Amino acid sequence: MRLNIPNILSLIRLFLIPVFVIAFYLPYQWAPFGAAFVFWVASVTDWLDGMLARKLGQTSRFGAFIDPVADKVLVATALILITEYYHSIWITIPAVTMIAREIIISALREWMAEIGKRANVAVSWVGKVKTMTQMLSLLALVWRYDDWMIWLGYLFIYVATVLTYWSMIQYLKAAKDDLLSPDNH
Repeated sequence: MRLNIPNILSLIRLFLIPVFVIAFYLPYQWAPFGAAFVFWVASVTDWLDGMLARKLGQTSRFGAFIDPVADKVLVATALILITEYYHSIWITIPAVTMIAREIIISALREWMAEIGKRANVAVSWVGKVKTMTQMLSLLALVWRYDDWMIWLGYLFIYVATVLTYWSMIQYLKAAKDDLLSPDNH
């Protein structure tokens, strides 16, 4: 396998995850900004790798695997960090919801691929808006510059939670007939 630019960006995103965690826990006043900056750079690589893969015709099997893995690990890490930091049910419930949704949809996509119907559960516009809102909420809650930013982070995480349920329901509805069909064995 030859590495291309989009795959290198995905690998950089994976490499930035421990850097993000370390920055989050640094005992310095600038640490929240530093952690938010690393998270932002990692998030930009997510957008950039997909755009470049399409534009440069550099899609690959490895890229199709590593890109969503890097995305999900980055988001799950950020959700765990803010859950621990805020130590509040108001953050924990959205975090658990979002992590559970990622596990459910990943399993659903894998299963649909096994039966040859992966396209039935392709990423929707609701999933894309959910991801953008989720990233904004995490950026605000990691940076926590002031009370307004924190409240904006709370608002966005709840909008992202609603979109999380909405997109999950869409994916499950798209797979409903296959999930509920009798086993032919």
